[in-house]
Amino acid sequence: MQLIIIYLVGVVFGTGIVVSGMANPAKVINFFDIAGTWDPSLAFVMGGALIVTAVGYRMVFGRARPLFEGRFVLPTARNLDARLIGGSAVFGVGWGIAGFCPGGALPALGTGRIEVILFVAALLGGIFAAKFLQNLSRPKAEATS
Repeated sequence: MQLIIIYLVGVVFGTGIVVSGMANPAKVINFFDIAGTWDPSLAFVMGGALIVTAVGYRMVFGRARPLFEGRFVLPTARNLDARLIGGSAVFGVGWGIAGFCPGGALPALGTGRIEVILFVAALLGGIFAAKFLQNLSRPKAEATS
């Protein structure tokens, strides 16, 4: 049952991305082109997503526990460090240059366009490179425990 719900959530998300036009990199890039062919529709898509998320969180956290887990597992870190700020900056610059964020690129894979495939390949390469560098910088004692 859990896999069916995950699948359905993914279908709804992907459909929303495609219907809103966010799988089209030109539409996303035009949002960042304030001095040129600015397209504010991305702001409306994000605003709508924030409203749905706020309502969803209120509903979910009103429950005693999640449907498929014994308890809620939430992040506890609250500090802004160089990794978080640097990662956010790289994400934003990549999004602005490519016109894709991971959420928009994955549904767009269904189009078979080479630029989408290259973006997702670069995305995966970046994830693996970051993990590799993270493992290199981890102290030996921490890595073995």
